[in-house]
Amino acid sequence: MKLSLLQMNMALGRPEENFRAAEQLILQAAQRNPDVLVLPETWNTGFFPREQLADLSDRDCEQVRLRIGALAAQLGVNIVAGSVSNVRNGRVYNTACVFDRTGACIAQYDKAHLFTPMGEQDYYTPGASLCRFTLDGVPCGLIICYDVRFPEYIRTLALQGIQLLFVVSQWPKVRTAHLRALTTARAIENQMFVACCNSCGTAGDTVYGGASAVIDPWGQTLALAGETQQILPTELDFSVVEQIRSAINVFRDRRPELYEIK
Repeated sequence: MKLSLLQMNMALGRPEENFRAAEQLILQAAQRNPDVLVLPETWNTGFFPREQLADLSDRDCEQVRLRIGALAAQLGVNIVAGSVSNVRNGRVYNTACVFDRTGACIAQYDKAHLFTPMGEQDYYTPGASLCRFTLDGVPCGLIICYDVRFPEYIRTLALQGIQLLFVVSQWPKVRTAHLRALTTARAIENQMFVACCNSCGTAGDTVYGGASAVIDPWGQTLALAGETQQILPTELDFSVVEQIRSAINVFRDRRPELYEIK
């Protein structure tokens, strides 16, 4: 599978400008004939404009479907369309959409764990479900940013059989080391690929760190971005998943009767 992460620098509170920038990145990345393109978190608004958030948000992902879904169909590429600030039934959600090569939306996910240190819970409504889907025959899962700090959440996806986890984020530069450590740990402990697409640039007072990465099931970094906007291509060989799960079968050796998480 050929994968490209679109590490995007977005303008805070300017959705139309960000849509145009995302479309240009997609068109540019498509020239490499990838199988999957990935955008970061809340790329339509940035993370996040507290004033007029609902007015700046998408409406039930309508614009994402019309514009990004259409590009998926036009280019014949799968697009993990990051997440957008999104109003549904009068509430604002941090919502991710996934489009297949026909432009069909095959998965939609509302961020489950809202980032209380920045007050996300005061503006967004949390989701209440996991996100699992298949791209070109590969079982995949998707989480958004802060979700990566909850290993039991991701282990649940792993137990459902995913081999590739997408992490879409707006992770600040000051905690880049945490992002690198957490995504690497999630790959190793669940013996799967992790593709993390982060944002870059400055939104309000926060500088975002880039460092988007693709990590294999052994914990090796296959591709790593810098701190500025860029397209990060890589290629995944899923036979590695079978090899490591045969060599070190942590799923067989689990003792779930000893684990109690409430």
